[in-house]
Amino acid sequence: MVAKHLVPDGHLSPVTLQILLALVDNNRHGYGIKLEVEKRTEGAMNLGSGTLYEAIQRLETAGYIAEVVAPAGATGRERKRRYYQLAEPGRHALGAELARMEKTVRYAKRKKLIPHPG
Repeated sequence: MVAKHLVPDGHLSPVTLQILLALVDNNRHGYGIKLEVEKRTEGAMNLGSGTLYEAIQRLETAGYIAEVVAPAGATGRERKRRYYQLAEPGRHALGAELARMEKTVRYAKRKKLIPHPG
């Protein structure tokens, strides 16, 4: 059975890809993940609360991300939020997906489907 955070061919879904990318360098709470995704995609992906928190729950269950304590210095509301970090299986899945995407982009460039930069 294919996990819901994967598309049928076994690759990461766009939502999963973006959530994992948001956790590469920093632990973040759900709203922080949402803001990071919106910033990085220049608003092209706006994760609704249901989509985001369902994906977070599935990724945590799958072992791709793990809940961690709030960062030192967090106060008040920030201290009460649930923070997540990228776990090793998630890092591995992300790396495999990015390698697959890179291969696809190289092929598209060779076929002149997208221009070479420069």
